[in-house]
Amino acid sequence: MTTTSIRVVETPLVLYALRRADDALVLGHRLSEWCGHAPALEEDMALANIGLDLLGQARSLYSYAAEMEAAGHTEDDFAFHRDAPQYRNLLLAELPNGDFARTILRQFFYAAFADLYWRAMMASPDPTLAAIAAKSEKETAYHLRHSAEWVIRLGDGTEESHRRAADAVAYLWPYTGEMFEADAAERALVDAGTVLDPAGFRDAWDKTVSDILAEATLEKPAAGWMQQGGRSGRHSEHLGHLLAVMQSVPRAIPGATW
Repeated sequence: MTTTSIRVVETPLVLYALRRADDALVLGHRLSEWCGHAPALEEDMALANIGLDLLGQARSLYSYAAEMEAAGHTEDDFAFHRDAPQYRNLLLAELPNGDFARTILRQFFYAAFADLYWRAMMASPDPTLAAIAAKSEKETAYHLRHSAEWVIRLGDGTEESHRRAADAVAYLWPYTGEMFEADAAERALVDAGTVLDPAGFRDAWDKTVSDILAEATLEKPAAGWMQQGGRSGRHSEHLGHLLAVMQSVPRAIPGATW
C-alpha cells in the first residue's frame, strides 16, 4: 500500500514557514549525501552536523506550519507526503552536490544569507518565529564561518582547487537571486511587520560574499539574469529524484516507525 500526497492550505504564514523549512530540509538532505564520502573524516562529521542543524530548523518550521494550518498535518506529513510541485524551497538548495567545491560554495552562498536573515528575525513580533530564529542564528553563524574558511582555502589553494572553486561560483551564481524575492503572500507578512523583506539583506549579503571571494582570489560574477521558480513550486528535475529517495519508506509503508 502506498500513500497519496496531502493537500495543504497555504495561508501566507503557512507558506512562509514551509518555504524556509523546505530550504533547510532539502539542503540538509543534500549534505547528508556526503556522509562517508567527504574528503576527510573531520569534514565528513562537519557536513553531517550542519545537515542535522538544518533538519532541526526544518522540524521547528514544519511544526509551526502545522499549528498555523490546523488541518491535522504533522511535520512528517509536510516532509514525506508532498510531491515536488508542492515544495517551496530555493532552487539553489536542490542542486546536486557535484564536487566538494560546489557543495561548499552552495553552502556559503546560502549561509551568508541565512545568518543575516535569522539574526534579524529574532526581533519578529511573532514569538514562535523569533524563537526559531534565535536558535537558527547560532547554527548559521557556524555554517557561514565553516563554509567561508573552506572557500578561502579552496580558492587560494592549488591551481586545481582554484579552478574547481571558480567553476562552482560561476555555476551557482544564477541561483542566488531567488533568496531575495518576495511574492504577494510574503509581502503581506512583510507589510504587517511579522517577517522581514529578504531584499533588504541583499547589500549586506553581497558585501560578505564579495569580501570572502576576494580573499579567496575568486572573481565575483557580474549581475545578470537569475533562475527562479522554486518558491512557487517550479523545480528542476533534481528535486524529484531527491524526494523519491527521501520519501520512499514513508510512502511505501504508511505509519512506519523506527
